[in-house]
Amino acid sequence: MTEQELLLDCLRRLNSQNIAYMLTGSMASNAWGIPRTTHDLDFVVQLPPAQIASFVAAFQSEDYFVDEAMVRSAYQPPNQFNVLHIPSALKVDFWVLKADVFEREMFRRKVQDTWLGEPVWIATAEDVVLHKLLWNRLTPSDRQLGDVAGVVAVQQGKLDQNYMRRWAIELGVTAELEQALSGSLRPKHT
Repeated sequence: MTEQELLLDCLRRLNSQNIAYMLTGSMASNAWGIPRTTHDLDFVVQLPPAQIASFVAAFQSEDYFVDEAMVRSAYQPPNQFNVLHIPSALKVDFWVLKADVFEREMFRRKVQDTWLGEPVWIATAEDVVLHKLLWNRLTPSDRQLGDVAGVVAVQQGKLDQNYMRRWAIELGVTAELEQALSGSLRPKHT
């Protein structure tokens, strides 16, 4: 199974259970920017405890490994659990929506699109840039910065820079955002 096929399968499973989610990470930056290979998928889910059983049921099959206890433990930091696609060994990271103000705003602003006939909720281009800059602050990576540069290059003239600058101050990534917006950060082509 390719990453794209895995993504579509995950979308079908999440949509079938009416799980509130948002695609983030590299797949989201690929959608808004310059695509690169990635080896996992990242979703933020708004998953009330009453919906855990339906989430687990959605991925209950011989092709997936999902541990209900790990899902339940994700209500504590680091607020994350994985679902493994066994045949391909590809991993899907799920992050439970936290009370963090930026993360809540990011989730509120998500946009719906359709990919190969399947509805998908995805973080906005602006929020992908900000989130990747924040992650780069926590764990520096050329990949994060390359993704940011790719989104800025492809979305040039379409980004809400006022929104981005306001949040960059809150997140402590103003210098990095200004580098990206000025074109000082260069996207990597893969």
